[in-house]
Amino acid sequence: MRLHRNLVYTTIDALNAIFNEGEYADKVVARSLKKDKRWGSSDRKFVAETIYEIVRWKRLYSEIAEVKEPFDRDNLWRIFAVWAVLRGYPIPDWRQLDGTPERKIKGRFDELSKIRTFKESIPDWMDELGVKELGEKVWSKEITAQNQPAKVILRVNTLKTTKEKLKAILMDLNIDTDYLKDQPDALVLKERANVFLTDAFKQGFFEVQDANSQLVAAFLDVKPGMRVVDTCAGAGGKTLHIASLMENKGQLIAMDLYESKLKQLKLRAKRNSAFNIEYRIIDSTKVIKKLHEKADRVLIDAPCSGLGVLKRNPDAKWKLQPEFIDNIRKVQAEVLENYSKIVKPGGKLVYATCSILPSENQEQVQRFLNTEIGKQFHFVEDRKILASDSGFDGFYMALLERKTI
Repeated sequence: MRLHRNLVYTTIDALNAIFNEGEYADKVVARSLKKDKRWGSSDRKFVAETIYEIVRWKRLYSEIAEVKEPFDRDNLWRIFAVWAVLRGYPIPDWRQLDGTPERKIKGRFDELSKIRTFKESIPDWMDELGVKELGEKVWSKEITAQNQPAKVILRVNTLKTTKEKLKAILMDLNIDTDYLKDQPDALVLKERANVFLTDAFKQGFFEVQDANSQLVAAFLDVKPGMRVVDTCAGAGGKTLHIASLMENKGQLIAMDLYESKLKQLKLRAKRNSAFNIEYRIIDSTKVIKKLHEKADRVLIDAPCSGLGVLKRNPDAKWKLQPEFIDNIRKVQAEVLENYSKIVKPGGKLVYATCSILPSENQEQVQRFLNTEIGKQFHFVEDRKILASDSGFDGFYMALLERKTI
């Protein structure tokens, strides 16, 4: 087990882009992996995992390294040295790692691991908010779970294949998967692999989608032939799932504020052979008004803090700000009030977020039910899913039905 200079240099460059230039970790990792065509899978694995690890534990490692933001290049090397020592790598005789205090690093790690904000490597404000909303015990378990790397979950595209067939196809490529209990369309990878390079992906046999995210479309209770509206479709992970549950029959309207996201969805839909999707950009209130009381089912996959998906977006710990969460709650309330009007009497609405905060979830639903439009709905059921209970992303979903009188 030794460190290779070109892989470590790539890692340092990536950390500089994420910490100092505000780039998103997933984009930086994707770019870094293309840097050298000679790299094998173990080289790419080292680069991706090391970048994500250091991003995830930034507060802890920088405290041990005794460096503060903005990090210059020497600071980044010191942070990297902390990671290497704690991971048990022999420190090579490189100028940048000269004088790495290995015993001191291990001692500081033991000390700081007694304090939750360092042990779990989170900002103070996030820790305070988590305790306030979930209580000390639940938050402590949840943030520990959110610091575990996310598993790779596939959602089988039932418009094109079956779970059994896909499992066999992947097995032939030495990609082993397991079924997931109570998840009819999910396969979980036993080991991480770049599934996007497979012909099975290019032919639209599957999408990568977290197990708990896959519960949302099913919760909406769609049937073939319905008119369904996905109001915050984005790049369309849940839209595509809805299309497959509708068996391409009926009308599925995918809406979003951003044309660029709907363009991505169009490409994915083509690969998935999802042909019953219409695309509408929300560029005025008229787009919504035209659909008032027209839909059997409406999904509001609302913008949120993303505090349920930190395991797959660890840099969100550092990019999120408390004022963003305050603002997003207002947006959620508006979206729920405006888009709920699309549901026809007797139709159903699902409000969903990938947050674990009650103030973004059940409290939003309760507030909505007390508004003028909300009084026309009755609450059916909701699901609060924590990463610490499920092992996957944190999610919330509430099912409401519009009254017929």
